[in-house]
Amino acid sequence: MIRKTFTLILLALAAAFNAGAQTSASELTGDVRLMIGNDLGRNGYYEQKPIAELMGKVAEAVGPDAFLALGDTHHYLGIGSVNDPLWMTNYELIYSHPELQIEWCPILGNHEYRGNTQAVIDYSGVSRRWRMPSRYYTRIFDNDGTRVKVVFMDTAPIIDKYRNDISEYPEACKQNADAQLRWLDSELSRDDNAAWTIVVGHHPIYAQTPKQKSEREDMQKRVDPILRKHKVDMYVGGHIHNFQHIRKNGIDYVTNSSASLSRQDVTATDGTVFCSGVSGFSMLTATPSSLILSMIDNTGNIIHQVSRNK
Repeated sequence: MIRKTFTLILLALAAAFNAGAQTSASELTGDVRLMIGNDLGRNGYYEQKPIAELMGKVAEAVGPDAFLALGDTHHYLGIGSVNDPLWMTNYELIYSHPELQIEWCPILGNHEYRGNTQAVIDYSGVSRRWRMPSRYYTRIFDNDGTRVKVVFMDTAPIIDKYRNDISEYPEACKQNADAQLRWLDSELSRDDNAAWTIVVGHHPIYAQTPKQKSEREDMQKRVDPILRKHKVDMYVGGHIHNFQHIRKNGIDYVTNSSASLSRQDVTATDGTVFCSGVSGFSMLTATPSSLILSMIDNTGNIIHQVSRNK
């Protein structure tokens, strides 16, 4: 009953959301609603502040259950402690809209690995909304009978580029990548009676990018076989600062753009369904019969939707 009433409220809120944009809040409805952002932290510079304001307007209209923060919340050298001022200038004072005071479910990116990664986890004891229990973990989002299982990965230690660079990424080499991969297999084997299963990580598995090919090759070799084995619905990452949707092996591989500084030059590659170099964020909405990831650009328009149906 609460959800039905809330749907009616969306119509009243949509006008505020649609100011200057064509997207309708009614396009982002679902029992489970998750906002997705990554590559955020630029001390408010570039497009971080205006996109944060847009996120707030969307959140006011749609009412997300949680925010999935897929790494690199802190550019450029990570953070030094839970008291680092970057928590204020990269996060707290930027994402201050009342409707963004929801649970944030973060993972580590490669830039966090240039600083104190344990402090990123420990910030959960400081902030009421920062909910990061460990480097990798699982959350079940359950509303009105729709269960969405999200498995959060810590991808940097799985990639040799980071594991072998002790001087720049000193904490990556200390992590047990094989243990994480065994955990991933175990988590995906567990029956949680979820309608949809999504795996998220900072680094993409398939994408077109000038970044080192070895990053994707390591993810394809070590992570992708586990995803295919368990027939997950979707893998969502970031890292390369543009939107991409690639479909392979029955799985939708999504790259979410940066919510502060995009990279404009992106072209299609094998399996590409859609790509765009604009900045922005995404909304994931789910019912028992549909799973939709909506890519939202920096003007508030939905530019592409990744849809799965049962």
